[in-house]
Amino acid sequence: MRAMEPSASNAPAPTRALATEAVHAGREDLVQLGLHAAPIDLSTTYPSHDAAGEAARIDAFASTGGRLDGPPVYARLDNPTTARFETALARLEGTDSAVAFASGMAALTAVLLVRASMGLRHVVAVRPLYGCSDHLLDGGLLGTEVTWTDPAGAAAAIRPDTGLVMVESPANPTLAEADIAALARSCGAVPLLVDNTFATPVLQRPAENGARLVLHSATKYLGGHGDVMGGVVACDEEFAAALRQVRFATGGVLHPMAGYLLLRGLSTLPVRVRAASATAADLAGRLAADPRVARVHYPSVGGAMVSFEVYGDPREVIAGVRLITPAVSLGSVDTLIQHPASISHRIVAEGDRRAAGVGDRLLRMSVGLEDVEDLWDDLGGALSARRDPAGTARAQSPAPGAAHTRRPAEALSTPEPR
Repeated sequence: MRAMEPSASNAPAPTRALATEAVHAGREDLVQLGLHAAPIDLSTTYPSHDAAGEAARIDAFASTGGRLDGPPVYARLDNPTTARFETALARLEGTDSAVAFASGMAALTAVLLVRASMGLRHVVAVRPLYGCSDHLLDGGLLGTEVTWTDPAGAAAAIRPDTGLVMVESPANPTLAEADIAALARSCGAVPLLVDNTFATPVLQRPAENGARLVLHSATKYLGGHGDVMGGVVACDEEFAAALRQVRFATGGVLHPMAGYLLLRGLSTLPVRVRAASATAADLAGRLAADPRVARVHYPSVGGAMVSFEVYGDPREVIAGVRLITPAVSLGSVDTLIQHPASISHRIVAEGDRRAAGVGDRLLRMSVGLEDVEDLWDDLGGALSARRDPAGTARAQSPAPGAAHTRRPAEALSTPEPR
């Protein structure tokens, strides 16, 4: 294998701190190559005069899904730049391998197709999930059948044709948390997939608690700047080989420029997550003490996501922010806010959405790297803004004696990230 084609398989057990791995994983050969920054390989095809040898290599990939020795033959099989990102992410999550895709939804689709190809089309899933993940499972687009349950009911929901148990923890958008280790034990031989997009490996590593598959929308914190789209599954090499075969067949490949940006994003991931988490915990505490806010959701694992329910119209808060960006997505350096019932989870049936705790007054905020006082000034102004029919904003005072729910102070503190 060429020096610039690191393999994501058989990643060694981490011997360095997470922050060190984030900076150096996938880049170990750069000094040997005489480079400081990782190279970008934009080739779509790789020439070879040995047609018989190429045929043998393609046959080997078709039968095993393993990485090829030598050049990739064609960019749909593999790409050296993307492989660097996969190597690094596998090291951070503590898995043998990682396989990257064009988006998080492409990554989840590939997992479902791997299991469906084995006749295992039934999925046990815990709500809430990201709205499009929910739709993909519940809509039957891939021929899947889903049983929705809470974590405690997962074991009872497993059938002979169950191919996957899926949970998102902390969940999108309520930030509900599951005991991953307990859930993994209850799954038995059925693979547990944990969507770790919100926590990232900085705050939790689901594979250490028994999850066989760890899913990321790499578009979010792994990229970290709102300018790249991708998805990735961290897993053992056996499952990774099957995912590579699906990726080749379906074409859901990650572009090498995206692979480069995601690798660069990983180098600052621990710093970004810890800084944003500290600000998020501060804002969660202020929101919990604010009489205009009915309830605050902030996970015990910490993180940069805060969800909260308001007494007034949440869409007025969206309309009232000026520094905070009213937009979907999350994990960027700037703070974003959105109304899940209107956008990210609108695709989920209303009854299912509400039963999962995604109420009409819930707002989801992805806290960025701005100063906490500037964010609070903007958020406080938006919470007080109310628009009359003419569109003119006017101050709205909380109703006298209005009840509000406050979380205990200890639950709003930021745990020491791992």
